[in-house]
Amino acid sequence: MQYVCLIYQGSTPLPDTPEWTSLPADEQQAIYADYAALGALPNVTPGLPLGSLSQARTVTVHAGQTRCADGPFVDAIDAIGGYFIVEADDVEAAVAVASQIPAARLGGAIEVRPVETYW
Repeated sequence: MQYVCLIYQGSTPLPDTPEWTSLPADEQQAIYADYAALGALPNVTPGLPLGSLSQARTVTVHAGQTRCADGPFVDAIDAIGGYFIVEADDVEAAVAVASQIPAARLGGAIEVRPVETYW
């Protein structure tokens, strides 16, 4: 079965931020290596890179009128920073993979959801 793992960055340090540059270089490299190792797993399909929150636009339609606002739908700390798809026998196996995502230990959270077929 497939599961989508949504990565909520939370307070996770992001590259090109003061929080990131304050991390020791070996810790930065370890985080990159952890993400690369996840992407190399045969049962993981990495998601496409997501742009920064400053590039996000939120679209709603009210009474037939399209409205567009700058930024993510939720507060920046709650915004999705990335995603990937994992093929796993059950949700516990998907959670085991999700627990390896650096954001989970650095101030973020990972939401694991089964992929469904609706029609």
